[in-house]
Amino acid sequence: MDHIAENISRIREKMALAEARAGRPAGSVKLLAATKMNDADRVRAAIAAGVDGCGENRVQELQEKLAQNAYAGAPLHFIGHLQKNKAKFLVGQVDLIQSVDSLALLSLIDRLAGERQVKQDILIEVNIGGEAAKSGVPAEQADELAGRMAEFSNVCLRGFMTIPPISTEKGGNLRFFAKMYQLYVDIRAKKYDNTSIDCLSMGMSDDFADAISEGTTMIRVGTGIFGARQY
Repeated sequence: MDHIAENISRIREKMALAEARAGRPAGSVKLLAATKMNDADRVRAAIAAGVDGCGENRVQELQEKLAQNAYAGAPLHFIGHLQKNKAKFLVGQVDLIQSVDSLALLSLIDRLAGERQVKQDILIEVNIGGEAAKSGVPAEQADELAGRMAEFSNVCLRGFMTIPPISTEKGGNLRFFAKMYQLYVDIRAKKYDNTSIDCLSMGMSDDFADAISEGTTMIRVGTGIFGARQY
């Protein structure tokens, strides 16, 4: 597992360089390990090497690793597309659900959190590139959904998550990151009820330095930490 710690160390160095270039304070960006298809031992190795949290894409895989106490010592986030019939397995079990993409899902999470007497932190997922095949609310609807948070007393909106279009050219996603950051700043300034907006989750293994330059507060890195996944 030594390579996992070495990879995290290299990523931290790149993060620090990107923060410095952007004039941002050192350590202002959190590193979330995207742990999909990595077993409990590899997850534990990433936590031991100092990641700021773990993010799972699949509910069943998350449940299996929870049963193995794989995430001990680190916050746990859900970062994949969430079907409404799976929400019951996450509310009150994870620190943050990053992929709320509809009013119906928000309402369901609020109801489940009320029944369990917990306050569930969430992010609204934004489809910043307007891609038909990708989940997330359209950028122009993010403010509307955030503005309805007063209706959901058992949920707290902590910010936004996005996955921009795949780009094959260097810096290809800078404009999407910049657009998402401006949306984040604009909505945060409105101080809607049941919000405490301090998280902008964007940037992955191939483009996190660009995301840092445009204002992300959290990057989600899988391949860069664990290596290529074996599907």
